[in-house]
Amino acid sequence: MDEPEARQRARTFVTRVGAGAMPDMEVCAKAANARVRTEALGQGESGYTIPAGARFVITVSSNESQERQRFTVCHEIAHIILRLPSNHTEVPSWSYAKRDLNEVLCDIFASELLLPYQHFLKRIPEGDPTAEVIELLAADFGASFPATASRYASLASFPCAYVTMERGFVRYAGPNTALRRIGIRLPQKCPMPPGSVAHRLRSMGAFATETDQVAQDVWLENCNGGYELWELARHYGSYDQTISLLWCSENDLPQGEVDRFGKRVDEDNGGLEELTGELKWSKRRRR
Repeated sequence: MDEPEARQRARTFVTRVGAGAMPDMEVCAKAANARVRTEALGQGESGYTIPAGARFVITVSSNESQERQRFTVCHEIAHIILRLPSNHTEVPSWSYAKRDLNEVLCDIFASELLLPYQHFLKRIPEGDPTAEVIELLAADFGASFPATASRYASLASFPCAYVTMERGFVRYAGPNTALRRIGIRLPQKCPMPPGSVAHRLRSMGAFATETDQVAQDVWLENCNGGYELWELARHYGSYDQTISLLWCSENDLPQGEVDRFGKRVDEDNGGLEELTGELKWSKRRRR
């Protein structure tokens, strides 16, 4: 299974359930032949699913926020619908090991269920994103700020990306379609880049949100220098977690193509120079 299939199956499930702008988690769970219960789980444990006869029981942590509990329910429903086994083993933020693919696909499904594509797309206002815009969307859909920012980035029509960081390391960086189609990459599994708004907020240590412009090469790989992009960052000091929303206009991105290795092709060096009548070869002889 890959990302497009997970998204399509999530959207099919949303249509079958008839989920509105803020899906009822009990209704969604019932449609997956499951019921939801809460329990005080250990630190770092959000939830799990166990079979109970012909049905399933989804347990979510009562220690987490309502928004986080909703996402966990959607994630566990994904395991049931996609028939993907769980692997909730924590991957250290400093580790270069990739997160289990099943968990990534279930997060994708959860995002589609919690923030339904058609409803969310209609509510994205014109103009640049702001913390207030993300907070309003989060309230409308009963989702967390990070989950909403990630969904916003994936559906924005302009070049946009979402980055999540823990303990000073980049855990995930996702460019949207507008960035991917021109070959722009973001750093993965590396220290938070100095010069970023996220790095500045983390150095302060407390909960904070800030928006500012940074040089593109702070965040974007294989792009030309001299241009900037906007970064909206929020740091959660109590969890040492940071998220960033990155965006710019199409005109502020490098033009041209990339080769199969992801290296940018310089269009100016693709052919012979224009003939001017001036001889430019060297007069020195070979030895």
